[in-house]
This record gives sequence, structure tokens and C-alpha cells, in this order.
Amino acid sequence: MVSETISRIAKAAAIGTALPVLLLAYLSGLDAGVSGVPGEDTCTRCHSGPPGSGSVSVAFPGALTYAPGVRQHLVVNITDPAGKRWGFQLTARLANSASTQAGAFAAGADGFTQLVCTQTNFRSQEFGNACATNGMALEYIEHTQSGSRLGTAGAVTFEFDWTPPATNAGNLTVYLAAVAANGDNSDRGDHTYTARYTLTPASAGPTPAPAISSGGVVNAANFQPGISAGSWVTIHGLNLAGNTRAWGSADFVNGALPTQLDGVSVKIDGKPAYVAYISPSQINVQAPADSALGPVPVEVTYNGATSPPGTAQLQAVSPGFFLWSGKYAVATRPDFSLVAPAGLFQAVTSVAAKPGEVIILWGTGFGATNPPVAPGVLPPSNPVAYLANPVTVTIGNVAATVVGAAIAPGNPGLYQIAVQVPGSVPDGDLAVVAQGNGIQSPAGTLLSVKR
Repeated sequence: MVSETISRIAKAAAIGTALPVLLLAYLSGLDAGVSGVPGEDTCTRCHSGPPGSGSVSVAFPGALTYAPGVRQHLVVNITDPAGKRWGFQLTARLANSASTQAGAFAAGADGFTQLVCTQTNFRSQEFGNACATNGMALEYIEHTQSGSRLGTAGAVTFEFDWTPPATNAGNLTVYLAAVAANGDNSDRGDHTYTARYTLTPASAGPTPAPAISSGGVVNAANFQPGISAGSWVTIHGLNLAGNTRAWGSADFVNGALPTQLDGVSVKIDGKPAYVAYISPSQINVQAPADSALGPVPVEVTYNGATSPPGTAQLQAVSPGFFLWSGKYAVATRPDFSLVAPAGLFQAVTSVAAKPGEVIILWGTGFGATNPPVAPGVLPPSNPVAYLANPVTVTIGNVAATVVGAAIAPGNPGLYQIAVQVPGSVPDGDLAVVAQGNGIQSPAGTLLSVKR
């Protein structure tokens, strides 16, 4: 019964009608060449209507610059109060040669975007995910049929990645055309928009070297010292990255976690870590496999400049619970409703734990699993990877029954510890402490209990 319960909890955490004759509903997608490049077309080629009161824009990760060969995450925003169906096409060209492709695109993981490639004479085109390998010189990113989102009113976004040319190509121009359709399955009464951006090469001056703060390498769950192989690690410092973003599906290759994002990489004890989030002042990584114990060096490299080493305390395990509001253990019930003091979140209901009920505590650094899950890969849903060594949990200094402990399917380094709240504990904010392999989670983590 216990194994069935934790298995159910762990698995729960994993994450032909005829088409109208309308470009927005094409199963294959828009024809190439309607993004507004000089000498090409825009969406007005097929859609007509009075001027709209909306707009189209691109959100770039920073200033209108590019670093050669460094991928950027772009977001197209289309707004129109009358829009009920949506589409776009975007491309990038050399500013001094509108017929020369600049960089390559990668469709987003949500299925809302795709690539279309064509020859420079537009006599043939292909849809797919690897334009550069099929001999087509020009490349566009655009919506898919599902991305047109019939019935969605007011605004939509489309997300994808773009990698600029590998070397300094001078100024680049991004061309964008979009349509906010009225959803009546005709090409009349729709609103079209265009936008254009000029990107300049990033300054060729020396990039400031990244610097790790003193004591800046900590357990990502609770920001306390002590990390372990496969655990989540936070690094604080300066000049750690040139932009802010988390990893996306395009960063994974054959299921392997990325070891760099946009020119940012990390080594812990000389071994590449797996980079999940970057910003100028903070990086989150999964620690690599390592049998060493004690202080080890940590280095951040950004665009070829490497930081002076920081120091991490590497342990066999580093159990820690993620925190809400800096003090409450992240906890849920088996149905994933939130276990926390009432009113802790403005827009989401939370209810304190009740004595006797089973809750799930979420953490990192609890160590090896059976079957083993190596750092740098996505944990499987089947079989469930249970904690290899026993873990104990106390709530309010009273031993709680551990129902089961496993790594969350599809979530590297994230552990679920299912416990039954002791029936004898009083109401209030009670200390919750886990222990595994003789190492305790840090003090100061609380669980709110109320009958």
C-alpha cells in the first residue's frame, strides 16, 4: 500500500474535419516570404480589412544587439481587441543585403511555431525543423495551425529561439508581419500589422569577467551551504550572464540537460554542471556526478571569460526543502493543492496541514535513487526512482511516518518526500527537519499545522 501510494504520487507529478480555405488554417503553414522583407510580401497579400487598433512587437532578451553565435529567446506579442485568430511570420536578414539570411531559428516546444524554408527564387519550400540542412537559403519562423488559437480574444504570444550568425555580420534586420483575424473563416475584415528591428553587434570591448560572491555557492532550495552530486545549486555574483532566461526545450539534445545557456557555463570541481537558469546576478545549475567530499572549486564562464574560483562544500547528501516566503517548506497534498498558511498567496488558495494527513514535501540533495538517475538526464516516469537510502522527517520534533520518497519524474534533482503529519503535534508553525545519511536539513524551515 505504501509503495502504491508513493508511486501514484510520483507518477502524477510527471508531467479529421475539413479545413477552411484560409492561410491561417493551413495545416502546413504560411507560404514563405510574407514577413515584410523588401521585395517580398506581408499578410495583406491574403487578408484585407480596415486599419486595426492593435500592434505586433518582438520582445528581445536585452538591448537591440546580438552576440555572434549566442542564442536568443524571442517572444512575438500580437494585440488586437477584435482578434479571434492569430498568425505571424518573422525572419532575419543582413541589413545591407535583404536577400541574405541572418542566423537560424528553432521552434518552441508548445507546438505553436514552425519553420518554413525556401530557395531565393521562391520556387520551392519545405516545412520542418532544420532549414540549414536541406539546401534552402532563406528561413522563416511562423505560427502553426494550433498556434492560430481560434477563439482566443485580445492578444497572444509566440515564443521561439534565434541564433545569430557565428561571426560579426554587421547590423541585422528582423522583419515581422502578423494578422489578427476575426475568426469568420474568410480573409476579409482582418487586421494586419508589421514591425522591423535593427540589431547591432554587441560591443567588441572586453567582457567583464564574471565574479562569484563570497559564500555565493549554496543549496538552491534553502540558500544554505552544502551541495551534493545531482542537487540543485544557486550561484550568486556579478557579470554572470548577459541576459536572463531559463532553459527551454530547444536547449535539450536527445534528452540531455544543457551545460551552457547563451555563452554561460559552470564547472564544479572541474566538471561541467547543467545550467537551468541564468541572469547577471544568479545562476541555477544541477551539480554533476562527483565522488569528492569537502571544499571544491566552482567557476563560471561567460563568453570566454572565467571567474576566479568560488568554493562549494560538497557532501554525500545535502537534504533541503524548497521554501515559500523564505521559511515555509514547499508542500502539497497528493492532489497538488498547496499546504501553507491560509492567505500566504494572494491569488492561490492554501490550507495548513492537518494532523494525520499525508502531504508531500519538495526538496533537493537527498542522494542516490533506485534505479539510479544520473545528473544531467530527465528522470523517467517508469520505473519510479525511489530514494536508495532511508530518510527520516520530524515535524515539531515529533517523528513523522515517511510514506515514501522518490525523485519526481521528468524533474531532475527534485525529490518528493511523502509523510504523514503526526496526530499529536499542536497547531502552529512547526519546525520540519529531514535527515539522511547522517546529515540534517538546515534548521529554520517551517510547516504550518492547523486542525
